[in-house]
Amino acid sequence: MAAALLSLLFADAGFEVLDAPGVPGVPPLGLLESLPEAVRERALVWERHVREVETGWPAGPGAAGPPRAEYDPQTRTLAQREEAKAAELVAAGLPASVVTVRRMRARYRRVGVWGLVDHRATRPRTALGRADERVVAALREVLETGRERSSGTLGRLRVYTERLLAEQYGDGVVPLPSSATFNRLVHALADGRGLLNSARQRRWRAARPAPPFVPTTVMAPGELVMMDSTVLDAFVVLDDGVVERPELTIALDVATRTICASVLRAKGTRSVDAAQLLAQMVVPAPMRPGWVEALAMEHSVVPYERLLSVDARLEGAAARPVITPQTIVVDQGKVFVSSSFIAACESLGISVQPAPPGNGPAKGHVERTFSSINTLFVQHVAAYTASHTGERGKNTADEAVWTLAQLDDLLQEDHLRVAGARTRRAAAPDDAPLCAVAE
Repeated sequence: MAAALLSLLFADAGFEVLDAPGVPGVPPLGLLESLPEAVRERALVWERHVREVETGWPAGPGAAGPPRAEYDPQTRTLAQREEAKAAELVAAGLPASVVTVRRMRARYRRVGVWGLVDHRATRPRTALGRADERVVAALREVLETGRERSSGTLGRLRVYTERLLAEQYGDGVVPLPSSATFNRLVHALADGRGLLNSARQRRWRAARPAPPFVPTTVMAPGELVMMDSTVLDAFVVLDDGVVERPELTIALDVATRTICASVLRAKGTRSVDAAQLLAQMVVPAPMRPGWVEALAMEHSVVPYERLLSVDARLEGAAARPVITPQTIVVDQGKVFVSSSFIAACESLGISVQPAPPGNGPAKGHVERTFSSINTLFVQHVAAYTASHTGERGKNTADEAVWTLAQLDDLLQEDHLRVAGARTRRAAAPDDAPLCAVAE
């Protein structure tokens, strides 16, 4: 006997463990619980059969009672017990040969009951199946390339994929699967990513920022204002009698979610209309004939008397917040990147922040506001057109009764009601500036 440090033995290149007993394996009970019940029960039944062949007792050695005669290790050899077990399984309706029983015994000795499991149920399954990786890569490239193209059929995707494989590997080197298998592969790759949607939806998904998304944090009114234009889902009657859908341009304060100013024009908003929004934001809005007295600023919770002494223009003004923006987020439209609009912002000390081209989520607040206007206001107006032609009724343009000025007046009054309700929810302190109070 000799004593030595374990670290020295491990560091010695000539050290080797000889005739060491095997390390007993731990039964994978957690893996068994994850299997389907039928597969698990089948493996446990095979365990009882294998134990009976090896020891004579289904529950293993030490069980009560004598073993059955055909499985008694004292009188029957192992080969005879395997033959008896195979015959018993065949008589019970389970096809099994002597070779099968012997194979199951070897698996049980090697890995325990986990070796008796039908491993077809444990194979990892993917939505792509056993598709050729080269076909999958080529199809992905074709789908990504077609984001900005018009929508096509699955047959067109198959043709383009076949052409790409021929360019990369040669004609006929990588065969395509059958049409049914190819169509399933296309849906497996494209359904979760919207690559088979309409061209508009595909462009919208492509414009989304990469996750994780960072929310826009604004602390004060006017810190960040978003401006955008959209065509309303309603027809109006213009001065010359032409029926047309008007275009609405708004300026939305992100901190208070207040529409600071809006301009409703016939389709084709100009840069001067966008510049007019800046003037509306910093000047009190006068009350219009027909508006209820509750919309007047003198009936709001802001310190009207003190503000009137500061600016006489507040007399007879509507209760719309006056917010001077610091930064304005606009898209790449010609109206907002024009020299006249940029010059108007520079004269007021406002910085302009253009959003990336075609990136709706970069100005998601104003996009959702447009959706709310179409849902909560425009659909209650005569000649509502719905969001697209598939939802419109017959002869919608014939229902138009509102003029552009009348619809603008209704829209302004509705905006003032919302702004006044938000302002009345919280009282402004005496030294507060003339602005909306955040909810």
